[in-house]
Amino acid sequence: MMSNRPDGTLHVGVTSDLPRRAWEHREGAIDGFTKRYGLKRLVWFEAHADIRAAIAREKVLKHWPRAKKVRLIHDANRDWCDLYDAIA
Repeated sequence: MMSNRPDGTLHVGVTSDLPRRAWEHREGAIDGFTKRYGLKRLVWFEAHADIRAAIAREKVLKHWPRAKKVRLIHDANRDWCDLYDAIA
């Protein structure tokens, strides 16, 4: 999940190359929602061995209410730190 600040706007996505995709969001290299709202902070992620499982999980998360997504982030990353350096 990408965000612009603690408790800010959220974006849920899936990728086969998280460091590259997070970098693209940070640099504003791709037009769209994350660029429009300045979502440059990687605040939560989970890895899957199979892309089909990752896509299925993304679909589940996208339908969660915002409060549930925020709790998921708070449980793993209470301060909403940017996790990009941990994966790059």
